[in-house]
Amino acid sequence: MHDDARTGKGRLVNVLYLGLLLPPGLMLLLLAMERVERPLSRASVGDQLETFLDNASSEEVEVFVSEGYAPALDCYWTRRRLGGLLPHRAR
Repeated sequence: MHDDARTGKGRLVNVLYLGLLLPPGLMLLLLAMERVERPLSRASVGDQLETFLDNASSEEVEVFVSEGYAPALDCYWTRRRLGGLLPHRAR
């Protein structure tokens, strides 16, 4: 009977820990999810579009107008990656 009382008290302590740790744990998870979601918001897409239009070549803008944002952005990032790999020419 002595062991049963100890087990019951241990379960009560575990439930109390769970009750105290679960809300802050959920808050931390929600904050982390917000940080992941923030770059995916419409405002950041607008910023990316503005940057794209400022730096895109006329060919990339033509792709944007005819095919949409995603293919034009792929073309833009491909050019940026290839431009970093190639040696710079003196003008």
